[in-house]
Amino acid sequence: MILDREAQGHAAMLAFSALVSFSFSFGHLIAAEISAGVLTAVRFAIALVVMVGLAVVLRQPLAPLFHRAWRWMILGGLMAIYFITMFEALQITSPVATAAVFTLTPFIAASLGWLILRQPTSPGTLSILGLGGVGSLWVIFRADIDRVLAFDIGPGEAIFMLGAVCHAAVPAVSRRLSDGATTFQVATGSVAGALVVTSIYSLPDLLETDFSALRPLVWVVALYLGVITTALTFFLLQFAVPRLGPGKLMAYTYLVPCWVVLQGLPLGQTEPIIVYGGVGLTLCAMVLLLRTKAS
Repeated sequence: MILDREAQGHAAMLAFSALVSFSFSFGHLIAAEISAGVLTAVRFAIALVVMVGLAVVLRQPLAPLFHRAWRWMILGGLMAIYFITMFEALQITSPVATAAVFTLTPFIAASLGWLILRQPTSPGTLSILGLGGVGSLWVIFRADIDRVLAFDIGPGEAIFMLGAVCHAAVPAVSRRLSDGATTFQVATGSVAGALVVTSIYSLPDLLETDFSALRPLVWVVALYLGVITTALTFFLLQFAVPRLGPGKLMAYTYLVPCWVVLQGLPLGQTEPIIVYGGVGLTLCAMVLLLRTKAS
């Protein structure tokens, strides 16, 4: 059966959510062993090698990337900030809490979609995004009403909030800047731009890191992050961008905490039962959002 364009976008984002969720679980395992900037630079270097290799095999022209190359610095910079803040946050908070922050991106994405593209979002869709946001905040505040009333966000969650905003901006910014480039070219250009930005940011740590002393697990995680959750997810996101509206596109981030919860159970990584009520709310929001015809 051949899927229509919208169904193709949904399939891509379903895969995106599952693959991204492992970033939180795997990243938590090695967060204390390597600088966030160094790990991010390594993953982008691996991803760029993969993308260029695919370009050669698939005969995808990359010369157009040099036209208005500053575009990739912007797109790549947004993703670089997202990944660096994620691993900084994972050093001081749990994968579930970090994933919960990530689920705030649908509401932010819809807002930026209007601001940058003047793409409207219906009141119904905004209400559903708000429901998902409530679920996210419930997890972020660990179901503690006193913390909610005091708006007491932990330092890890606060750090990653910046990354979530940058990630949410990618769909709208990509639509605005990627005219004339194919999905593959946008993904490759974004990875290249992210590598440049991250390398500049982490240059001191890169020079001081003893790569030969790193555990094999660090390299395994770096390979996964570079090949799967950088190269492949960049491509999946860029593939879905022209097929789904920003709000609905990012609705799939609501699945991420669910995946993280399932992955953490065998490792003994759990939260109080009441906290999982927030995960349930975000899952309900995703189902409602995907049932609506609004973009």
